[in-house]
Amino acid sequence: MTREAHDQFAKEYLEELLKPLGQVDIGKDVKSEVREIDIWFVPNQSKPVTSDLGLLAKMAVTSCLFEPFRNPPNEMTIRSCMSKLYSLHEELFRQAKREDRRLMETEFPVLWILTPTCSKNKLDGFRATLKDDWETGVYFLGESQKTAIVAINQLPKNQDTLWLRVLGNGETQKQAVQELITVSTENQRNYLLEILASWRKNIEINTNINDEDRELIMTLSPAYLKQREEWRQEGLQTGLQTGLQTGRQEELRLIVGSLLTARFGNLDEELLAVVTPIMELSLTERTDLFLNLSQLSREELLAKFSIN
Repeated sequence: MTREAHDQFAKEYLEELLKPLGQVDIGKDVKSEVREIDIWFVPNQSKPVTSDLGLLAKMAVTSCLFEPFRNPPNEMTIRSCMSKLYSLHEELFRQAKREDRRLMETEFPVLWILTPTCSKNKLDGFRATLKDDWETGVYFLGESQKTAIVAINQLPKNQDTLWLRVLGNGETQKQAVQELITVSTENQRNYLLEILASWRKNIEINTNINDEDRELIMTLSPAYLKQREEWRQEGLQTGLQTGLQTGRQEELRLIVGSLLTARFGNLDEELLAVVTPIMELSLTERTDLFLNLSQLSREELLAKFSIN
């Protein structure tokens, strides 16, 4: 479930970021064995768009494929991604031949494999190396192979890599989500928060939640709560909030309860007693608490709210 939810999230997330820069094709089939490419991107040529997407924009300067993974792909999976790339190359070559035109080498798409981590042995096996003019964590195969492996956990922690670090996992993703909440790109940021919130809900409704799912729910909850708070503020500003306040509070109570259950296993009387105090915290204080909830013991949480 986690993998399927992540695949859908990654496609929607990258589509939202890349569509101002060019044409984004989600789930394109390539012929022969009909294999699906996660994301095929073709940049605008007629009117280049300025962007604050940093490394992601640098990758999207030329036509390219993105294959994002929730967990590190093995060698066979990487080769399968490369096979899809070359099938697409063949398809484009045949199309150009039918149209009696020559396809330049620079017109063939590049493959970006986005993985949360990548071992040295795996990188060595593909002879993937760093380039001086690219960030740490971006490893290139031979020039003619048109493939690069991006080890997200190795990327520098700055604004230029933020959009890719959101696709990592563990502490890398946790920090990136926290940073994304504070980004002030307004409409785009708000829509990305909505995508993150949707991802969280898709995981939460699964009846077979495992430890990885619980950790991910806690990682994404600050983004979910931020989005809900902004919707509430919009309602207040337009005078539509009067009839919704009770419902919003009940929804927040359910969210807090589900997070405590995910962290501590069950919601007994002592934990129930901290639900209301948590709800009464400011949005910033609640966000900080949820970001650090996995590090708090039960005793520390109860002491924080003076619950004996």
